[in-house]
Amino acid sequence: MRTTHLALVGTLIAATAGLLVALPTIPAAAQTALQPKEGWFSVLTTFDKVRAEATIPPKKGVAIVDSRPAARQYDPGHIPGAINIPDSAFDKSVDKLPADKATKLIFYCGGLDCMLSHDSAKKAKALGYSAIEVYAEGMPDWKVKGGPVAVSGAYIKKLMDEKQPYTLIDARPKRVTDKGVIPTALAISDTEFDKNVDKLPADKASLVIYYCGGLECVLSDQSADKARKLGYTNVVTYPEGYPEWEKLYGAGPAAAAPTTGAAPAAAPAKAALVPGKEKGSVTVASFEAAWKADPASIVLVDVRNANEFAAGTIKGAVNVPMSELEKKLATMGKDKPIVFICGTGARSGEAYDTAKLFAADLPVAFLDATIKFAGDGTATITEKK
Repeated sequence: MRTTHLALVGTLIAATAGLLVALPTIPAAAQTALQPKEGWFSVLTTFDKVRAEATIPPKKGVAIVDSRPAARQYDPGHIPGAINIPDSAFDKSVDKLPADKATKLIFYCGGLDCMLSHDSAKKAKALGYSAIEVYAEGMPDWKVKGGPVAVSGAYIKKLMDEKQPYTLIDARPKRVTDKGVIPTALAISDTEFDKNVDKLPADKASLVIYYCGGLECVLSDQSADKARKLGYTNVVTYPEGYPEWEKLYGAGPAAAAPTTGAAPAAAPAKAALVPGKEKGSVTVASFEAAWKADPASIVLVDVRNANEFAAGTIKGAVNVPMSELEKKLATMGKDKPIVFICGTGARSGEAYDTAKLFAADLPVAFLDATIKFAGDGTATITEKK
């Protein structure tokens, strides 16, 4: 009997162990999901969700709002693309909020003990905004989890004035930087990054700031990622870039006078493309007229990255990313004018230069313009002044 009893106990223990193993585990995220505290805004979001929304170019229908004071907190480090509306100045700054009150607003500030984002979110709700979230962990959590960090033009100006150590890099193509850069900046085109790593500081903990042609330009983000992969630990971007700097502080040094461009070689007369101010460019008006009259008479090449192209381009354009252009030039025909486009005119101009360098007989031109792609095959094109 004793032997039978012991065997039965052993069987029960084994069965219980099996049941314990089979019990489902609760994901760590579910166990630690943040719940609104007293006084907080009721709808919270997480790092992963904010990271998906914090893109350059900024995602349509989303506005990220930093509720912290400008000079001491926002300027030296914020989520890229975030606008600054300090909670203390909220009522005076409502014009910075999107006009469309269905826009998704994400507020954040200085972490779990900071009420500024919650207070601002409540004010926005009172104004009629209907899709509001608060990233309660805020900037401390963003940095700890490796989110990219941006700085403001005011912060860069402060570094200059105080003669603080930093390395400022303009990631735009040479044809653009030759016209003007932010003072003290090194000109290292993103496409030439690998050839110029020796220009980066020896100390990989040094502050390195990348910028390019504004919020629609991805070159500074791309270069910043490359620098981080090389081991640089204090890399930030200035997403608003040279366009904002020029408005705030004027044109930078080495600005070159515009030159008159030549008409694209072998362009059929029916295309009626008119040379623009920049060498190799065509005017927006002549392009739009020719494209509307006969799109088949022009080869329109979008040189942005594939993901940018997929998000929206001009209907009829083909995608040849700038990184692949050189090896694909040989496949391009010479019977129609080839017009390069991008979001800011930087990469399209570089594409023109590349084509002229490696395939001089191709009938190429580019749009020196800011292009806002609507995502439905249409776009708004604004010529550079």
